[in-house]
Amino acid sequence: KTNKLAVAGAAAIILLALISIFAFLYPVDPNAISATERLNAPSMAHLFGTDDMGRDYLARCIYGGRASLLVGFLSMVLSTALGVIIGSISGFVGGTVDAVLMRLVDALMSLPTFLIMIVMNAFLKPGLQNIVLIIGFLTWMNIARIVRGETISLNEREYVIYAKISGQKKFSTIVHHILPNIMPTIIVAATMNIANAILMESALSFFGLGIQPPTASWGSMLSNAQRYIQQAPYLAIFPGILILITVVSDDDIVRKINILDLLAVHIVN
Repeated sequence: KTNKLAVAGAAAIILLALISIFAFLYPVDPNAISATERLNAPSMAHLFGTDDMGRDYLARCIYGGRASLLVGFLSMVLSTALGVIIGSISGFVGGTVDAVLMRLVDALMSLPTFLIMIVMNAFLKPGLQNIVLIIGFLTWMNIARIVRGETISLNEREYVIYAKISGQKKFSTIVHHILPNIMPTIIVAATMNIANAILMESALSFFGLGIQPPTASWGSMLSNAQRYIQQAPYLAIFPGILILITVVSDDDIVRKINILDLLAVHIVN
């Protein structure tokens, strides 16, 4: 509460999420075409103006936020789940298992992620579900490394050693003793992945490989806007500002959580 940037960032994220969730309350169809209202500048009738097909741009931005934020959240859930599972197993078991899993992580991290996303997207039908799967399966490696490091550190704690000696199963020890104590770190890593996923989706949609028309996303709106950048610059300004606000707000929250996490570690030690 004392960090104004973190509070502002959280408020912005919550506000954008609520607007996207309750987009149906805005009484305008984002896909309604009007040939007589093409590329109208922002006005009282259309606060964000209209696009090249005469569609209300504010409605497009609101529903586009629903797609972009949903991709970011679902991709984060998938990548975090994979990273936590692989990282905790690698750090807890150690030995050959740890070596094999970390070499797999190293190999995947050395590959050009965005290029692989484009190639995978070429073989899969573009759409929200496939975008989530592609981003989720290509962004879990950093979380796995972080969780592995934290798990190795906790392996030396007395309560974990006692759990091993007392005969508790490995799965039970990880779930009840390891994961609860690294949850702040997982939250930080997961929060960072949301912003990364939104940027990746926006980049894919910008190149026409993400969310497909007529469904709007902020990235696809930017892609469409480049053809009219001189005639109607607001087509790029509004979705660009929304992406910027989301990513910057997410970064402010992450910075604050990092500070709290470090402080908690020092207090415990």
